Amino acid sequence: MTVSTLTTNQDLDPAMLRQAFGVFPSGVVAVAAEVDGQRTGLAASSFTSVSLDPPLVSFSVANTSKTWPDLRRADHLGLTVLADHHGEVCRRLAGPVKHRFDDVAVTSSEDGAITLDEGLARFDCTIYNEVEAGDHTIVILQLHAVEHTDTSLPLVFHRSGFGRLSESA
Repeated sequence: MTVSTLTTNQDLDPAMLRQAFGVFPSGVVAVAAEVDGQRTGLAASSFTSVSLDPPLVSFSVANTSKTWPDLRRADHLGLTVLADHHGEVCRRLAGPVKHRFDDVAVTSSEDGAITLDEGLARFDCTIYNEVEAGDHTIVILQLHAVEHTDTSLPLVFHRSGFGRLSESA
């Protein structure tokens, strides 16, 4: 048996934490809606399924986000699982607000949810709950519609960059 070298109650440096968290690869989603006549959206790498009954998913957003206060006012939100070719789109969703949807093919629902046309899976959602958790808020979404037609590979966020999975043999 090996004795643990982990020391509890240590000063957890944010830069060290970011590096440690970054070794865990995650998929990336776009969360978007029409708000006050404008396409509004952000990218999140903290997406996860939560429940089948009721159908719930979640993502986390920084409490410093300038986009989330606007986006959360939408009646419905569109959530798109990004494909491995969406690296540039993902960067754009983190960039200047007025250019986030330039040259991006999207579909808007009657309720204002916006999804990317080339996403691996697309969901129409409403906010079910928000939970403050440190410097982020965990947003739990209830699903109202789903479309899953694309079988390409997902965009993967790993060590502060984008990558892709390899095709399985």
